[in-house]
Amino acid sequence: MTEATTYRVIQSTPSSQMAALAALALLVILVAAPWWAGRGDMRLLSEIFLYLSLAVLWNLLAGYAGLVSVGQQAFVGFGGYGLFALAMFLGLHPLLAVPLVGVAAALIAIPIAFLIFRLSGAYFAIGTWVIAEVFRLSFAQVSSLGGGSGTSLPIAIVKSMAGSRALRDSISYWAALAMIVLVLAVVYLWLRSRHGISLTAIRDNELAARSLGIDVWWTKFWVYLVAAALTASVGALLFLQKLRISPDAAFNVNDWTAYVIFIVVIGGIGTMEGPLIGTLVFFLLRGFFADLGTVYLMVLGAVAIVVILKAPRGIWGYIHDRYGLTLFPVSRRVVKFDSSHKNENPS
Repeated sequence: MTEATTYRVIQSTPSSQMAALAALALLVILVAAPWWAGRGDMRLLSEIFLYLSLAVLWNLLAGYAGLVSVGQQAFVGFGGYGLFALAMFLGLHPLLAVPLVGVAAALIAIPIAFLIFRLSGAYFAIGTWVIAEVFRLSFAQVSSLGGGSGTSLPIAIVKSMAGSRALRDSISYWAALAMIVLVLAVVYLWLRSRHGISLTAIRDNELAARSLGIDVWWTKFWVYLVAAALTASVGALLFLQKLRISPDAAFNVNDWTAYVIFIVVIGGIGTMEGPLIGTLVFFLLRGFFADLGTVYLMVLGAVAIVVILKAPRGIWGYIHDRYGLTLFPVSRRVVKFDSSHKNENPS
């Protein structure tokens, strides 16, 4: 009997397999929402989907690539204004404009990346915020888009989406649902690929990753471009639902960055599951306390402090450490087993 050994990578767990089945069932239910949910419910679900998309993308940037940005509202606003411009000036269907603004955002992110990647740490974070402010001030000067006061999407463009209001609401809802499915699929498949291994290595120890031959700069560069493109597309859908845009709303640091950071941090940064948990907690808190004005912000701050003190790795980090659950199997473990038992499943 040979003593040779080999190694196998475990890529799924019983909990992740059950989660996949539950997710498919949930997706079917959500697709059918226009037939069982009210208009207000669909708008709330759409908002949840889009906030979750922003959180997953910010988590990809900060939690895996180490790019702690406080200026992602730059691409949210760019996406919103891009959709309005393409629909109003070129006559494009709003839904066709969504992927186009994503491509445009990726292109404009290229020179931005070469600029701010010269910075690191807190300087990088401040640099991203400065870029967002440049975007806000620039779009405030575009008089054809309403200048500083903003503009509304013409009713003719709104009606071009569908003949009835109910159908327009359904289309907007399905677009938001498709966006979160796309974002989760892109990030999940990326993290499971060899590029995901590079990102995980960079997250754990950038210096060690560099010594192993990983091109850290280019890995981060592609993450930044993909996050910019998808964030802009999310922004386009956000303002397609609002039907009105202004510089202060489009580039609002609280709505599109501060809340997103709160979601990721309390949920569990550097995990796929963290943004899911964080988004649910955020919307539950908002539902209970949003009418209390500044008290609502105080509650969010208190929750963040408690979670950071009691569970530094976030709510999902605590759950994972305590119960060993994994919903998105993106981490990799090498399991050693005897070659004489190669047909047996490793445990």
